Order: sequence, then C-alpha cells, then structure tokens
Amino acid sequence: MDIEFENAKRKDVPVILQFIKELARYEKLEHEVIANEALLEQWLFDYKKAEVIFVVKDHHRIGFALFFHNFSTFLGRAGLYLEDLYIKPEYRGHGYGKATIKELVRIAKERGCGRMEWWCLDWNQSSIDFYLSLGAKPMDEWTVYRLTDVDFERLLQ
Repeated sequence: MDIEFENAKRKDVPVILQFIKELARYEKLEHEVIANEALLEQWLFDYKKAEVIFVVKDHHRIGFALFFHNFSTFLGRAGLYLEDLYIKPEYRGHGYGKATIKELVRIAKERGCGRMEWWCLDWNQSSIDFYLSLGAKPMDEWTVYRLTDVDFERLLQ
C-alpha cells in the first residue's frame, strides 16, 4: 500500500483542527466542537496529553488518528486509547483505515501496551462492521459515564 504515516508537529495544529471538524460533521456532532488551535496546541504539544499521526498518500494528508495512553490496573500496564480515526470520504474502502489501525497496533506493541480501545457510535454500522472485520470485540456489557466541566463546577460547590 502506498501510504505513509507522519507524526503531527506543532505547526500542524490547523490541519488537526480541520480534520476534527470534518469528523464531527460526519458524526453529526459539529455543534459540539469547541476545540480551537490554541487549546489543541496547548494540550497536544505543551502538555503532551495526546498524539496525532497523519495518513499520507502521494504527499497529501488523507486522514488522521488521535490517541493517548490509558492504564489498566488489571493488566498492570498502559493501553492505547484511540480517540479519533478519520479518513476522508473519497479514500474510504481502499484499506487506509485498516492500515492506520495496524500502525496504531504497531505503536501499541512497540510501547508494551496490553490493549487498544476506542468507542464507536451505535448508529455507525459501516464503522462497526469494519472494526468487527479486524477482530475487535464490542464491550457491550459496559456503559460509558461522563461528567463535563459543568458537572465539575456543580460537584465542587
């Protein structure tokens, strides 16, 4: 396959934000994007809380993956958590998503991670089918819970 992977650099923040907005549009969640370039630069490059790789074909960035490490107390080691994987629509169905997952698995293995996890929207059947074809197992006996910054304020009062 004629693709490469490139680690994002600080100067790439505008491209990262553009991909995030494209993904949000695809997921019908564009109204939830409050990220901006300054926040991304701070959290990705100053605090180093997540990493981004670009999927590159013929010198063009056709997608990205944003990931970070979580930790399993049961395994006693880190895992790799995939927050976002996005391939531009015109490049889907050609193996670029699978190649990106394989690159992330390579990174996870190289770093000694015990597993790789991600979430998928229930309505996104094409992604679900893709993940199942890779051998991924749905964790349907678990429910995700979330507190937002509004909840933080309320709970700390």
